[in-house]
Amino acid sequence: MTILIFGKTGQVATELSRLAPDASFLGRDQADLTDPAACVDAIRKHAPKVVINAAAYTAVDRAEEEEELAHQINAIAPAAMAHACADLDIPFVHISTDYVFDGGGTDPHSVSDPVAPQNAYGRSKLAGELAIAQAGGTFAILRTSWVFSAHGANFVKTMLRLSESRDALNIVDDQIGGPTAAADIAAACLTIADQLQAKRATAGIYHFSGAPDASWKEFAEAIFDLAGREVAVSGIATADYPTPAARPLNSRLDCSETETVFGITRPDWRAGLEAVLTDLGVSKA
Repeated sequence: MTILIFGKTGQVATELSRLAPDASFLGRDQADLTDPAACVDAIRKHAPKVVINAAAYTAVDRAEEEEELAHQINAIAPAAMAHACADLDIPFVHISTDYVFDGGGTDPHSVSDPVAPQNAYGRSKLAGELAIAQAGGTFAILRTSWVFSAHGANFVKTMLRLSESRDALNIVDDQIGGPTAAADIAAACLTIADQLQAKRATAGIYHFSGAPDASWKEFAEAIFDLAGREVAVSGIATADYPTPAARPLNSRLDCSETETVFGITRPDWRAGLEAVLTDLGVSKA
């Protein structure tokens, strides 16, 4: 299938380029997401069979000061893409986040749970979801969490960097979620894109995250263990690590509908972590 992908250098876009090298990838120089008309023109020009939006504003803390820009990139641009796809009858796959929820409770969030984002980034992503759903086309919104890879800025790379100069770290242990390898998200997007073409009735919102659920502390411990780094990790509360943007305590996602509809099971993030460390040339040896 002919695929048009918005995004070129981000974590998921980079993995998509590995899995779908024949797809057309659009970076900022070819489709500036602050210019919705440019996004529409790109879709009309390429006339693909399916569009995947793997581009987003993801600077969670900075979004508190740049909410208008975050909204432009995460809501207005995807809305324009969705309308263009609807007009051309092209399926549209969009990546969203668990931050659309309030992060309360301890049960995994289902796709039908009430949304109540607690920060500017979450509000911008929710606005994008609503606009895509209202565009009237065939779409799949894939909410995910705690993305990591060998590319860009993410928790795994931060922990490895800190381990070069620190032998002890305090890591938040009251936020729980499913770390998710960007490679697994990319594979899920391609599977969904393929099935959307044949089964338009599968359109809707879905969840996808790695298993098992863990705290940031547990994630950090796994990183150091697999990387052979001797770092003592102590757990701290979110309240003891203030950030400009509020972080959800509960990022667990119920991914059962994604498995039922598309046959995509939750991937083991530990296997994804091993692959990322290999990519980075990091090993216990």
